[in-house]
Amino acid sequence: MDLSDERDLVIKAILEMGHIPVGMEMFSAADEEQWNVIKKQIDQSDYYVVIVAHRYGSCDSIGLSYTEKEYDYAISKGIPALGFIVEDDIPWPKDKSDTDRSTLKKIRSFKEKVKSKPVSFWKNGEDLYGRCSIALMKAFNAYPREGWVRASQVQDAAAAKEIVRLSSENASLRERLRAYEIAADVETAIEKAIAAMRGNKTKISVWKKTSTDWEDGKEITLYQLFEVLAPEMQVELALTEIARYTATNALNVPQKELRATWPTPRNTIRSLLADLAALGCVEPSSRRKPVSDKEEYWSLSDFGAKLLAQMRRRRLERIESLTKIEHKVDKDTKTDA
Repeated sequence: MDLSDERDLVIKAILEMGHIPVGMEMFSAADEEQWNVIKKQIDQSDYYVVIVAHRYGSCDSIGLSYTEKEYDYAISKGIPALGFIVEDDIPWPKDKSDTDRSTLKKIRSFKEKVKSKPVSFWKNGEDLYGRCSIALMKAFNAYPREGWVRASQVQDAAAAKEIVRLSSENASLRERLRAYEIAADVETAIEKAIAAMRGNKTKISVWKKTSTDWEDGKEITLYQLFEVLAPEMQVELALTEIARYTATNALNVPQKELRATWPTPRNTIRSLLADLAALGCVEPSSRRKPVSDKEEYWSLSDFGAKLLAQMRRRRLERIESLTKIEHKVDKDTKTDA
């Protein structure tokens, strides 16, 4: 107990700084059980302070001092260690100094080990008191640690963390629910649009090369027209091209039989596009064009793209279903044969 006064001053400095010191000298490390207690105390500490003078201290069974053993353990756990070594030229009582050659070698070795980490050299108790306060303040800033907190604060922190987790989870669930609601709304809107398009029929006139006036064409639904035009309008399509596609692909009139310009009435095509626009399926193209381009362009809306995808998916599913039925009929026929 050669440094009891100095330790008391260091404890005072720590207490005055508003922190809680744990002195290892309060524990006896004479057995494994006590050593486990000491390790636990070190584990729960934020900083480790070692004061070294000229005595190595009591040793374990292999000749390692408990102070050095504690120091090594703190370093192994990554705990910031602050060393305070008495200056060599300061007079020191003989009864507080080791004289055995082998022990002196150990203490010199231990001092060199401590010097590999932040270290201060002190002359007396008051000097140690001041240097310890300064070194600890620097360590608090350089190596901030968790510290000891009240149980209520731990509970509050845990509650706050749980609230954050639940809030994040709640936001995620709300987002997913909103996505489901949007999908359901879009699905409903698609069904309504399909029903409206199937329920509207129009007879579109055509002008053939050999004709001198408009001829009655085939009657088609708005759904059939959209089914033909939509794939071509995924980027954009000129009004003149829409008129041509309507004649060739919707009315099934061969291109060679049609006149070159406006094989279907411009006003009829515009009226049909207006109906599709009213259902939210198409819209005037917003792509920039040269000033010299006087064409009128149309393209699918976002909703129109979703509608087209749904129509084609249903078509593919019908084809798949028919293929399975044909396969089954063929298989049954062979079996009967």
